[in-house]
Amino acid sequence: MNAFIETERLILRELKITDAKGMFEMDSDPLVHRFLGNSPVLNINQSAADIAFIQVQYKENGIGRWAVIEKHSDQFIGWSGLKLIKDINNNHSNYYDIGYRLNRKFWGKGYATESAKAAIDYGFKELNLVQIIGIADVENKDSIHVLEKLGLQKINVFDYKGRDHHWFKIDNYRK
Repeated sequence: MNAFIETERLILRELKITDAKGMFEMDSDPLVHRFLGNSPVLNINQSAADIAFIQVQYKENGIGRWAVIEKHSDQFIGWSGLKLIKDINNNHSNYYDIGYRLNRKFWGKGYATESAKAAIDYGFKELNLVQIIGIADVENKDSIHVLEKLGLQKINVFDYKGRDHHWFKIDNYRK
């Protein structure tokens, strides 16, 4: 898999080990991790290991989160995309999850929505997925807003790692 998607302002591509510095800058920020269990990474080696883990997902599952690059600056700003979730969450397993995480200095620019929309389109058009799931901490108003803007519908609230989360879904509009 060598996904390369271009949007108006962004490039989405496979994560590379050279993205570790940008990943570390993003994932060492406690505010980025506020709704993620608040466990920021402590060193760049953790970020490199995260990238290696995602690269394995590309090989094993044919999909994984992608690097998000801002076109005009050619800067790594975060990751976005689909991930095959094999674990059981909310009584579901083997589903495709839409996710995004951006460096805080790029929040509020619409990049999460723009990148996630491209990933959903890819999932429905290229992978012929039937459905895509999204989850968001019930207190994460910004992420909830992004998922709703993308057309995902709230289905229920469930316990995810000790915190209440919304379960969202969107069905393939092409089927």
